[in-house]
Amino acid sequence: MKNRKTETDLEDLSQKIRVQDEIMALAKSNSPRLLNKFRLVYPDFFNKLSAIEPSLKNSELIFCIYLKLNMTTKEIATYIFVTPKAIQNRKNRIRKKLNIPSEFDIYKWFNEI
Repeated sequence: MKNRKTETDLEDLSQKIRVQDEIMALAKSNSPRLLNKFRLVYPDFFNKLSAIEPSLKNSELIFCIYLKLNMTTKEIATYIFVTPKAIQNRKNRIRKKLNIPSEFDIYKWFNEI
């Protein structure tokens, strides 16, 4: 009986890893499917963001996904073809919209949401 539960747990973990890999691949390729896939897998994330700021645009939600995925400024800039400075500016705008204090690590904030 215990082996069956262990197998099920391993299958669940394996499925989660595949989904995570797919989401990362969509993010890295700047795919238009990223938002919908992430929304399907993590609906609570968008509910929490919406509770804080209901007027976030899709482009801002996608940017929040990159931050939730813990991607660096340089990585995000590379994947969406903008400068690191532009990403820094977006981070500041998102901080302001979501009322994230400047002294609080934005990645930590997104990991906790």
